[in-house]
Amino acid sequence: MAHFSPTKALGGSRSLCIGTETECAKAIPEQSKPVDGFDLKVNFDYNSDRLTSAARSNLDEFARALKDPNLSASHFLVEGHTDGMGSDAFNLDLSMRRAAAVVKYLTVHGVGDDRLEAKGYGKQKPLVSDLMSSENRRVETRLRNQ
Repeated sequence: MAHFSPTKALGGSRSLCIGTETECAKAIPEQSKPVDGFDLKVNFDYNSDRLTSAARSNLDEFARALKDPNLSASHFLVEGHTDGMGSDAFNLDLSMRRAAAVVKYLTVHGVGDDRLEAKGYGKQKPLVSDLMSSENRRVETRLRNQ
C-alpha cells in the first residue's frame, strides 16, 4: 500500500563502490530523482490497444489498491506509448487509445475517472533505445503530483 501513497522525498540514493574512480563511475548510476510513488507499466501487443490478460491482472490489483480509503485523494497519470513503427500521427492516436483503454478498465473496476488523466505520447518517449522494441509499446501509470 505504501507504493501508492505520496511520501516525503528522501533525497537521492547512496552507494559505495570499491574500485578505481573510472570503475566506480560506471557502476554508480547518475543522480536519479527520488522515488515519489508507484509506477505501473502495462505492455501491449503490436499495433493493439487491447489489454492482455497479464495487463488485466496487474490492473485488477491496482484498482483494488486505489479503492483503499487512504488513497482516495491520489490522482494518477496514465501515459500511452508506442514503438517506432508507423507515422507520428498514427502512433500518437494509438498511444492515446492505449491510455484510454487503461483508464476505461480502471473506471469499470470502480476507480473514479476524475482521479485518472490519460495522455498519449506516441513514439516520443521510448523506454529502450531500440525504437522497434516491444518494451516501448506500453502504458505507464504513475502518481500525479498535486
